[in-house]
Amino acid sequence: MTTSSTPPQQTPADATPIRIGALVPLTRPGWTEAGRHLLAGLELAVADINDTRRPAGSPLELLVRDTAADPHRAAAAVDELAGLGVQALAGEYHSVVARAAATRAEALGLPFLCSSAVLDTLTDDTATWVARLAPAQSHGWRIYADFLLAAGHTRIAVAAEPSLYWACGTRILRDHLTPHGATVTELDARTLTPHALCDALADSRATALLILAGHPDPAIPIVTAVRRDHRLTGILIGAPAGQPEFTDWATQLGDAGTAIPFLRYLPDSLTPLGARVEKTLHERLARAPSFVAFEGYDTITVLAELLHPDNQNGAHTTPPWQYVTAKGTRGQIRFSRTPGNSVWQWAWPPVQIADRDPAQPDSFRILHTG
Repeated sequence: MTTSSTPPQQTPADATPIRIGALVPLTRPGWTEAGRHLLAGLELAVADINDTRRPAGSPLELLVRDTAADPHRAAAAVDELAGLGVQALAGEYHSVVARAAATRAEALGLPFLCSSAVLDTLTDDTATWVARLAPAQSHGWRIYADFLLAAGHTRIAVAAEPSLYWACGTRILRDHLTPHGATVTELDARTLTPHALCDALADSRATALLILAGHPDPAIPIVTAVRRDHRLTGILIGAPAGQPEFTDWATQLGDAGTAIPFLRYLPDSLTPLGARVEKTLHERLARAPSFVAFEGYDTITVLAELLHPDNQNGAHTTPPWQYVTAKGTRGQIRFSRTPGNSVWQWAWPPVQIADRDPAQPDSFRILHTG
């Protein structure tokens, strides 16, 4: 899919648009609902910024490319967008896909602000041109591990698919939990049927099962099987990657999808900008916006500052990420270097652990903040 959205508003004839390439998963096997929320946030921010710049100044123009959760497709899109003269890249939800895009953007010397992906090592080496809004996986998942410990869970199983993202998540959990006397048992979500996984889970005597697997398959069948297995009554199901945030989860699982804690990156209260953005996004999406939509909006807000004429001069041969600050929907945004993180990082976005309320599945309960 190749689209160009948010055409320039009325501006002086000599105002050359500032083009930003957007990488978004809009078709399967990508997580399309997350992609739609991300794109909605990106597009709204472009429209808002263009409205404030009219009638003077260069408008922003968003060139959208569908990654479909394919790293090779994302890397090719980076090359294409660079050839079209974009001045920066934005977006992407899937961590492994974002890693491919970040690697290519770094090689081309093209600024890339990653909206949502969390892998600590988005690039093999320390990046100059790449920055990120979402917290590093090690930061958020350690908070999740502390939540499990505080709830008394020391026998934990993970139903994981083989991928870099899930493997890193499992390692972070094990490294953080083991010193506290906890154990982490790995169950292969790709080779075990849901019934066989339930058998293994019952044998493990785990009190918590974490779903480290894709949505809808195999996550939905696993949750369904566990909820129906009388041997596993009372076991906590968790989904740190955030699958229950989206309505697809609630639609497919109903009551079985409630009381499953997940990570999301929202504050207790949005900023005044965030409150206004939330209202508009709700109208555009016809549902409450997820944290991913706010990540999209904040991404464009930051890039508008980075690409502002006052920041563009001959002395800058690399993006001045460390000097960029922006008032986002979830707080003040600024970037720094953090240990073990290969890119410039907002340290840190607000972190919540939430779940869907069994009494009102369309509502969320905030269980923990970090």
